Amino acid sequence: MIAPRRAVAEFTRYLRTETTGGLILLAATAVALVWANSPLRGTYEALRDFRLGPEFLHLNLTVGDWAKDGLLALFFFVAGLELKRELVVGELSRVKQAILPVLAAAGGMLVPALVALTIGAGTPGMDRAWAIPVATDIAFALGVLALTASNLPSSARVFLLSLAVVDDLGAILIIAIVFTSGFDLIAAGVAVLALALYAFLQHKRVRTSWLYVPLALVTWVAVHSAGVHATIAGVLLGLLTRVRPDEGEDEAPAIRLEHRLQPWSAAVAVPMFALFAAGIAVNGDALAQVFTTALPLAVLFGLVGGKFVGILGASILAVKLRIAEKPRGMGWRDLSALALLGGVGFTVSLLIAELALPEETSELAKAAVLIGSAVASLGSAALLLRRSRAHAPVD
Repeated sequence: MIAPRRAVAEFTRYLRTETTGGLILLAATAVALVWANSPLRGTYEALRDFRLGPEFLHLNLTVGDWAKDGLLALFFFVAGLELKRELVVGELSRVKQAILPVLAAAGGMLVPALVALTIGAGTPGMDRAWAIPVATDIAFALGVLALTASNLPSSARVFLLSLAVVDDLGAILIIAIVFTSGFDLIAAGVAVLALALYAFLQHKRVRTSWLYVPLALVTWVAVHSAGVHATIAGVLLGLLTRVRPDEGEDEAPAIRLEHRLQPWSAAVAVPMFALFAAGIAVNGDALAQVFTTALPLAVLFGLVGGKFVGILGASILAVKLRIAEKPRGMGWRDLSALALLGGVGFTVSLLIAELALPEETSELAKAAVLIGSAVASLGSAALLLRRSRAHAPVD
């Protein structure tokens, strides 16, 4: 019989795998779609729109908003920790290794935005909806890679992870700049002070959670009250966390926090967001509008075509100009499959759709995100399976 503590540790390790995170996210999406398109749709909407929390500091939010602004901040905190680790001690800390995924991510953001703006030119809402197809979903993309490409070199995962992290950083900056309204200077000042105190405590090697948890909550509330999207608080706190271990320290705080919180992010935060964001009406009329209306078509082609062309095109250009080198052991066919996989937008794309558009239009945009992400994941999975067989060791 497995001891309780060991069982919990094994479950936590299991939740840390990208495959599991992707499967839980997929299951939550399926539940949302079935629930929202069943006779129980009323209960779904009632739960999603139920308000709780005090009016003070604008915290009387719907359950859906708490998932979007609150729980998703945990996901972005973990992403911030991972980004800080990559920048300081990981793949992005060495210029030659970092330059290709950075340039690929830049191409994978610029081209989808241009594709979306071109297809949706003149359409109401495109002044903000162009940002929807710029993001790559870390959990889903790595989950597909883990399921289908076991024989690919480890450099494939490093390339995709680095690309997705830089991609998400760009999307976070877009959220902070484009989707900030009603800026409150006093709340922003409180947020800056809380962040400065967090950085000071990290510098002084303070480790107690009794200080950090309340400080993180204060930071989140202050950022939310300032009018900036509250998930930015998670990223900033992650980037301020120490990633180098001191002498005699087994793990740096960033690594320790990432190990503790990533399972909660994968099993609770992201699936709960998906549960309340992906519950859109899927019927003949809705699907017809996705394929006949300019805005959702712009999102769809931006994700599937724009991401592929942008990531692969930027990679080819960087290698041909000798600015960067291909990842070790990988060929252009491998990179093509990964470029298509970059079109899995999902979490951040759904978030931007909710922030950018009114509810009726955002439903169409979110449907386009789901369809585009499904096409990109299935297409890349087929390519990755072929490439995995090509890389399989010969007996």
